[in-house]
This record gives sequence, structure tokens and C-alpha cells, in this order.
Amino acid sequence: MAGDAQDIPRLELESVIGFNGHVTSGLRVHPDRDHLIYPLGCTVILKRLKDGKQEFLHGHTNNVSCVAVSKSGCYVSSGQVTFMGFKADIIIWDFAKRAIYARLPLHQAKVEALSFSPNDKYLVSLGGQDDGSIAVWNIEKKQAICGSPASAHSAGNCLSIQYSNTDDNTFITAGNGTLRVWELDLLNRKVRPSECQTGQLKRIIKCIEIAEDDQYFFCGTTSGDILKVNMKTRLLNSCGPVKQKFSRGVNVLKIVQSDEILVGSGDGCLTLCSGANFKILKRVQLEGAVTSIAMRGEGQQLLVGTDAAQMYRFSYTHLEDPELISSSHSSAVTAVAIPFGSSELFATCSKDDIRVWHVERSKELLRISVPNMTCNALDIMVDGRTIISAWNDGKIRVFAPESGRTLLVIDNAHSMGVTAIAGTRDCKKILSGGGEGQVRVWELQQGGCHRLLETMKEHKATVTDIQIKSNDKECVTASIDGACIIWDLVRYVRNQMVLANTLFRCVCYHPEEYQIITSGTDRKIGYWEVYDGAAIRELEGSQSGAINGMHISQDGRYFITGGDDKLVKVWSYTEGEVTHVGAGHSGSITCVRLCGSSRTLVTTSSDGAILRWRFPHPLSPS
Repeated sequence: MAGDAQDIPRLELESVIGFNGHVTSGLRVHPDRDHLIYPLGCTVILKRLKDGKQEFLHGHTNNVSCVAVSKSGCYVSSGQVTFMGFKADIIIWDFAKRAIYARLPLHQAKVEALSFSPNDKYLVSLGGQDDGSIAVWNIEKKQAICGSPASAHSAGNCLSIQYSNTDDNTFITAGNGTLRVWELDLLNRKVRPSECQTGQLKRIIKCIEIAEDDQYFFCGTTSGDILKVNMKTRLLNSCGPVKQKFSRGVNVLKIVQSDEILVGSGDGCLTLCSGANFKILKRVQLEGAVTSIAMRGEGQQLLVGTDAAQMYRFSYTHLEDPELISSSHSSAVTAVAIPFGSSELFATCSKDDIRVWHVERSKELLRISVPNMTCNALDIMVDGRTIISAWNDGKIRVFAPESGRTLLVIDNAHSMGVTAIAGTRDCKKILSGGGEGQVRVWELQQGGCHRLLETMKEHKATVTDIQIKSNDKECVTASIDGACIIWDLVRYVRNQMVLANTLFRCVCYHPEEYQIITSGTDRKIGYWEVYDGAAIRELEGSQSGAINGMHISQDGRYFITGGDDKLVKVWSYTEGEVTHVGAGHSGSITCVRLCGSSRTLVTTSSDGAILRWRFPHPLSPS
């Protein structure tokens, strides 16, 4: 009944907006020059550069922590994090079949880094700080050849690993006070390290880049300098830049044509410098710390990823003018709003900002930034002229949807943050709910003024959702105190109250407005009479985890739910049966919204992803 059976039809996923930019070197270009490979939550996404078509590699049970692509392009590998005491999987994917080739569980808690040997014979993996070991895998046999602790007892954690460009038996590891070149002895099934001599220099190395001919390699450090080490003698050749170090550390390095190095640093600068003396040749400032640099082809085109979930495209000759090819939220998306009567746009909110997106192109049209604040909820007024938003600093902010200009700020709207918001049909009033449990009615006046009309105090805890009846004379509020209250908006008194042993997360009016449906942490979907608050029926909404988002179609025949089980479910309202299930989210679903007039369903999750689905049922005109 809860839609977990295998024979239920699947929802068709149209597109995904999202990129986990916190994964170091997570953005990769496939050797076919036509596909981008990058992680989002538990999923690895393959995106065709030509037309933006996306494919998804599902198989990890938790967030992907590293990605590697073999030189031939036959294999892609990815590692994940998991909980302490459990083994974190490495998955080798067959790129042509888009399927799992091998699953390799060995490392504890986290896979830190992966690297393929130049001839696709071996994969070397590095465990996280709770594991501290390296393992060499035979790709053909899908087995581990040998393993070893990554660093000496006297040194710190290992953070990076890189295979030689020409030799299948040589790779390098580096980290906190450790820099080693390893030789693989296949006959004895051993790996033997030799320490690189860096003299007095003590550094935490975050990334390694090896020259094409394996003569020397470069190491980027957290203190903002680059070490150049001879591969054969294992001796430090040079260190620089001497004066102007890279601010907030070197995150990623890439050797480009004619012995020049691209440096991505923690302050968001992408710098081109000379490989000989580290002299800075060109520099460009990006948004967020640079975490990935990928070359397409021979390096004429560069793709760069930052931890603000932005992807940029550069031409090697025109490094000064980056093209933003993709942007997304870098933290949990808290709410979605769709303009009344429109199916071309939708708005989402998160920590630091509100963004307006184009539905078909999945492209960001507008960003409204409020630094260091989190937007908990938003709504777009029926006339489409204003976006109203609820923030954790206790303010209600009203913006113009085209320019992003601030039209009104209501200070101290609620004492413990504003947690829910809704606008009336006549666009003259705003209803807000707060962390302290109050529901307040605000009147919008001419000239950007406002007036508090009424405060309704019945809830004992955070108000999570507000829905207003179409005639603006009644509303329903849901709260984590286990009550849903139906209010009279003419006399500002309580009409009815619905109680359940749950933390209510969402509530919806049926379009004919004689019933409401609710859901929350008890995983139950409740149908209730508006007139007397009587329970009509109860459905089991999910087998695991709370239901966080719910929306009902305009004709009232279907409703959609999503929650901590990461599944989007479409239900028939009258039968109470699941008609379709969508699996694609890798974080808890936070909000679901159906475009009123079209067949587009938008869902968001705690990993910053926005997914667009094709709604499977024809919508009759309301």
C-alpha cells in the first residue's frame, strides 16, 4: 500500500539540477570529450555536453566522496562515505553499459581517493582518516591484490593518491607530513613505499599532479604553496611561489600545455602560473573555493567546479572570461514555490539565497542573496508581482520577482524565526508562522508599509505549514505540537482543531475545500473533515522515515508525497493507492510541488538537488 512494491510504475525523470562541489576533483570530463561526470548525493551523474542529456549511476548507499575515470574511458569508479564501523563501498562502473562492473567493500567509514593505472589494469584506493590504508585492486579479476597502511605512524593522515602516467606499478600518496612513491611488487603481492625527502619543509598536501612523462610531480598544500619533486630521485626540486602564496590553500592542480600549471585555490581564484618558477601569468576570481579542474581534449577547453555548486567553462586562450554552465544550491533546499497559472518558472530557497529557475531549460534566471541567513519558506503572490519569504532571523522579506529588489522587510515578525508563510488570493495579506508557535496576519499597504492585524496563539511549538482557502476567509496551519488548526480569518478565532500523535510537517486543502490531508513524522497520511475535524481515513504513507512534503493536483484526483525514504509517490485521492513511484533523490525530500497547468512535478532534497519529473496523469481542467 505504501508504494514499496516493485511492480508499481515508475515516474519519468526529466532533469536534475545539482552538483556536489565539495568533492575534490569530483568534476571529470570523459575521454570521449562528450560527457561530464560528477557526483550529487549518492548518485554519479553523466551529462552530455552537446545537448545536456543526463544519465544516472545509482548504486551507492550514502554520499559519493570521490570519482575517478580510467584513461581509456572504459571504467568510472566512485567511492562513498558510510557510518562508523561499516565498510564503505567502491564501485567500478562499466561506462558503455552504464552498469556496475564491480563492487569492492574494504575501507572503513570513507573512501578518500581513487586512481586508475594508465593501462586500466589496476585501481588504487585510499581510505579516510578512520581507515588510513591503501589497497590495490585487479580490475579484471575484481579482487584486491594487496594493501598497506598509507602513512608512517609518525606522520598524519593521507589525503591524496595519484597513479603514474606511464607505469602500471608506480603511484604516489600524500597528506599531512607524508609524501611517498610506491612500487607494486606483483609477484610477492606487496606495495613498497619510498619516502620523498622534503628537508625542513613540513606541509599538509591536498593534491598531486604528475607530469605527462613522469619526470617530476607537483603537490599543492594547505599553506598555499606548490612543491615540485623529482620522481626518480624522490628529492624536492623547488617550492613556490616564495612571496605571494595562494590564499586559503591549493585545492587542485592541473598541468596544461607548454609546462604551465592551473591552480585552484580555496579563495575561489583560478590561476595560471609557470611550471618553472611558479610566476603568476593569469588569474580569474570565481564564486566558491575551486575544487575541480578538468580538461576537455588536449586542454583547449577547461571545466572548473567550485564548492558553491557552480560549474564554469573556459577557453585556455581566454582564461579571463569564464562561462557559467551550471549552478545549483550547495546546501539543503527548504521550499519550492510555483507562480499561480504559470508553468514556465519556479522558485526555490535555501541557506543564503532564493533562486528563480526556468522549467524547461533548468537554468537559473535570478538569485536573491541574503548572506548567512536561511530561508525556511517562500510563496509567490497570485498576481506574480512579489515573492514573500520566511527567514530564520525572524524577518519576513518581500522581493520583486524580476529584479530581485527588496520591496519590504518586516523586522521581528517572529521571535524564534519565521518557519511558514502564505499569501492571500487578494494579495493584500500575508500569513506567517513562527518557531514559537504563533500565527500572525500582516496587511500590506501602499508605499511599502505593513500593519500587524492579528496574532493567533494556539500552537505550542513550531508552525510548519500554512494553507489558505481560496476565498481568503479560512486557513489551516500545521505544527510539530501534533495539532492542525483551522482558523477563521474574518474573526481570527479557531474553527476546528485536528490532533494526532505526530509532528505534522505538511497539510493540504482538497480543491473543493471540504477536506484536508495531513502528514508528518508518523508516516501516516490523514484525511480530515474541515467542518467538524473528524478523521475520515488514514493511509500508511511510507515504510521508513517522515513525510516532509505533500501537494495535491488542481483537479483533486491525485496527490504527491515525499520524505525521508527518498521516494516521490503519486497517490490516487479517492482510492488511497500509490499509482507511481519516483526514485532519484539521494537525500531526504524536503518539498514537492506540481505545476498547476502543466504536467511538471518539482521535488527538492536535503543534498541541494532539484529534480523535475513528468507527472504521469492527464489533468482535467479545474
